[in-house]
Amino acid sequence: MKPRKSTKTWQKTRKPNLLRHKSGSYYARAFAGGKEVWKSLKTSHYSVAQAKLAEFMKEHRERVSNGNGEVSAKMTFGEALEIHQQNQADDVTIKPATRHYWNQIFVALLKSWPGLDNLEIRRVTKTDCKKWARAFRKVASPTRYNNTISGLRHVFDVAKDAGVIYSNPAEHLERVPVRAKQLTLPSGDQFLQLVDEVDHAGAWCSRDCADFVRGLAFTGCRKGETGQITWRDVDFDAGEIVVRGDPETATKNWTVRRVPLIPDARLLFERMRAERSREPLDTKVFRVGECQKALDRACKKIGADRITHHDLRHLFATRCIESGVDIPTVSRWLGHKDGGTLAMKTYGHLRREHSIAQAQKVSFAPDVTKKPDVIPFTATA
Repeated sequence: MKPRKSTKTWQKTRKPNLLRHKSGSYYARAFAGGKEVWKSLKTSHYSVAQAKLAEFMKEHRERVSNGNGEVSAKMTFGEALEIHQQNQADDVTIKPATRHYWNQIFVALLKSWPGLDNLEIRRVTKTDCKKWARAFRKVASPTRYNNTISGLRHVFDVAKDAGVIYSNPAEHLERVPVRAKQLTLPSGDQFLQLVDEVDHAGAWCSRDCADFVRGLAFTGCRKGETGQITWRDVDFDAGEIVVRGDPETATKNWTVRRVPLIPDARLLFERMRAERSREPLDTKVFRVGECQKALDRACKKIGADRITHHDLRHLFATRCIESGVDIPTVSRWLGHKDGGTLAMKTYGHLRREHSIAQAQKVSFAPDVTKKPDVIPFTATA
């Protein structure tokens, strides 16, 4: 009896660069720099394998033409992360605070995935990413989770662009919905009590802190923007403030904007200028740049919910909308660049007391006092 011939591990197909493994699965084979590059097409159907091969070869040719042959196929995740962070550092449009935030994201990522830093990036699978995501989702906030996924994808894209991997193992991770924050803002009376409590707290900077609270609430500027306002920026004649932001990093959107002085803001700046009339125009209007501890103490003292500096910006926007200012206009005052989309999502709720008051105007009963829409005609002979 003749011995059976052993089945070959690899079988050629009619398609160049497409081989069939003895298990039935199809693989793509290409060459770069004299070395073989293999990729599982994850299918045992010939027609599907043909389509995937075409996509693979297109990506392979792009990588070869981009001159990525010098990149080590054994690139670790840590090495790819270093390249990504260097790219961020070289991007002049990314502000220091944003860069710092992303650094925190990656620190948390490596802490939540032990050993990832030294793991060869081509060894990381979709299953590995999904396993990490399931665990991380349980301990991270929706926003932090979504941003960490984005950061993970960016790092894998570095390896993909270098030709180390041919697909991003994190691209199928799903983001989780982020619930809109329910704003709990002080009423008009509570705000006055809050400012008065800060003003009379007895600390050396109590008056300055109270003025800073007023400035945040009356202008709607961000904390960093408010702290940078100088007397030169306050145009009493035009009735507006020029918001420039940080001298080096400018405003959040890199643009200078003009915010009109509402009556409360005008009274505040006029009183402060009268008290400090001899100060040069380049002097900062506010002598403190933050007052969170003073706010915390005052809120606790009057029995109100804790608020932050940014909540005072929300308060400004809410008061403006409640006073009849349209949302696109409020959006421009806040420095948004989306035409009011974000403002609509954030402030479309209005405060509860205002909402209830407005609801009383809605009625299905007929208005007997309303005259019919009839145009009288004078009788003619």
